[in-house]
Amino acid sequence: MRRETQNILLLLFGGALLKIALTGTYLRYVKASLLPWLVAAGVVMVVLAALAIARDVRGDRVAGEHGTRSPWLLALPVFAIFLVAPPALGSDSVTRDSITAPAEPAESRFPPLPPGEPLLPVSEFVTRAVWDSTGELNGRTVHLRGFVVHPQPGVTRLARMRISCCAADASPVVVNLEHPRVADLPEDTWLEVTGELRPGSATDENDYVPTFAPTELRPIEAPKDQYEY
Repeated sequence: MRRETQNILLLLFGGALLKIALTGTYLRYVKASLLPWLVAAGVVMVVLAALAIARDVRGDRVAGEHGTRSPWLLALPVFAIFLVAPPALGSDSVTRDSITAPAEPAESRFPPLPPGEPLLPVSEFVTRAVWDSTGELNGRTVHLRGFVVHPQPGVTRLARMRISCCAADASPVVVNLEHPRVADLPEDTWLEVTGELRPGSATDENDYVPTFAPTELRPIEAPKDQYEY
């Protein structure tokens, strides 16, 4: 690979990395705590590419030579990288990936639920529904936020994707929605639902997917950070 090509590719990747980091679209791919590392990596790549290009240009002027300019055409794809960004993982990923039971927490004692009607992460709701032997969720009204998935006819679920580091290790966390209106909702519709757990609904037969009975369904905008951790 020619030096010009290497420099252009380095500039392209560094610029793309900075673009997704500084515009917030990085949250579609990695967790929020990795932002400083992304910015630092992007800056280093751009600076190294700029220094290499400047050195090559000075070298050409001193030698009085004019190298081929065709590698610079590789700069054109940068526009595609800057303008096109894949969305966060959604219903297609939930349908494609298998649902696994949440692992038992290292500490089986759950802290008390906040007073009132708390907004819970879907992953916490599912983990409590499966492992909290105190039954603290039973009879409690809570709020959940997620997107709609129809894995099969007659079944509607509220889902979130949970990641440890990045979208590559994402796994779906889901609850069944028990409400007559949910069957007509388009997939990937974001909702805030208010309601209660159906006690005993998470069993080995249904892969420990609990049932949530909403009393209220409210469409919402997709959050900036669509993953749970």
